[in-house]
Amino acid sequence: MTTLLESEEHKSLREAVKAFAKTHPTTLGTDNHRFWQDAAKLGYIGVNLPEAYGGGGGGITELSLVLEEMGAAGNPLLMMIVSPAICGTVISRFGTEAQKQEWLPALADGSRLMAFGITEPDAGSNSHRITTTARRDPASGDWLLTGRKVFVSGVDIADATLIVGRTEDARTGNLKPCLFIVPRDADGFQRRPIDMELDAAEKQFELVLDDVRLPPEALVGDEDAGLLQLFAGLNPERVMTAAFAIGMGRYALAKAVEYARERTVWKAPIGAHQAIAHPLAQAHIDLELARLMMQKAAHLYDAGDDIGAGEAANMAKYAAGEACVKAVDQAVHTLGGNGLTREYGLARLITASRVARIAPVSREMILNYVSHQTLGLPKSY
Repeated sequence: MTTLLESEEHKSLREAVKAFAKTHPTTLGTDNHRFWQDAAKLGYIGVNLPEAYGGGGGGITELSLVLEEMGAAGNPLLMMIVSPAICGTVISRFGTEAQKQEWLPALADGSRLMAFGITEPDAGSNSHRITTTARRDPASGDWLLTGRKVFVSGVDIADATLIVGRTEDARTGNLKPCLFIVPRDADGFQRRPIDMELDAAEKQFELVLDDVRLPPEALVGDEDAGLLQLFAGLNPERVMTAAFAIGMGRYALAKAVEYARERTVWKAPIGAHQAIAHPLAQAHIDLELARLMMQKAAHLYDAGDDIGAGEAANMAKYAAGEACVKAVDQAVHTLGGNGLTREYGLARLITASRVARIAPVSREMILNYVSHQTLGLPKSY
């Protein structure tokens, strides 16, 4: 794929990550702990975190580039979307000095992981309906969290989970979002695996918080600016999901192109037929277009334009999800029956590719966002 819009530094980073990822066995659907640790040692996991705390001093632009190339080599790391991109970004921007010292170096060097819990059984995509509540214990000043979360990735391997709860505004009585760091061994913090028909290394969990007691310093950022802080983490999440999808799509497309070059029927490679070649070319175009929007979104976010980044990140996630699904589908069809065998490793992507359409926000909600926020049409929900 072309990199004409990238700096020489970014091109070098892309080539280095590509070479590194190809030296490891494909981790799709398998344990990727060693790959994560090796990537962290080279500075790839914490490339977006501040240098003062052990990171690479880059931004979401660099982190998304890393994840895309890992995915294109068959080694995507879902927790990169969560641990350094969401949690690392939120703590970097809004955390106390003590929180930064405790978490950022460990997130950067791979010695610790952090999960992110926002989705709830009855709230779905509506973050304004979150019912996980946090109240203060007047005697001690501690926070008490109560609620449920679903589809939380990697809780079993994370040292803590950044939980989105709601506190009561003393002036209005309304509930407002706030973020809390909940250690994995906190009393009352329970997890249950969700049985998924998804071939992924990272498992999904339902969480129950039953009066989980947290010290005052567990609160991340300003209690009165929770919504701003929340969306500071959600924009990188969308950009990184786009990177995850583009990498996966590139991986599938490369497999199909190689097969189409070599598979010969009636004395000619099947890739010589337009019925095979044109859909693969279209898949390549769609992935390239999605990448351009992802790069725009990452650039806007790193430049501090949260509003502009919000629109672009949603568009990038939408475009990448659609492009990924089409690329995987076409790759499987190109291989025919071989596309469903374990030998070629494409069948598992049929389900995995749908994740980028569904999470962290559905394509329909993105269309709602664009029609309302960008086009100014009446709100439908």
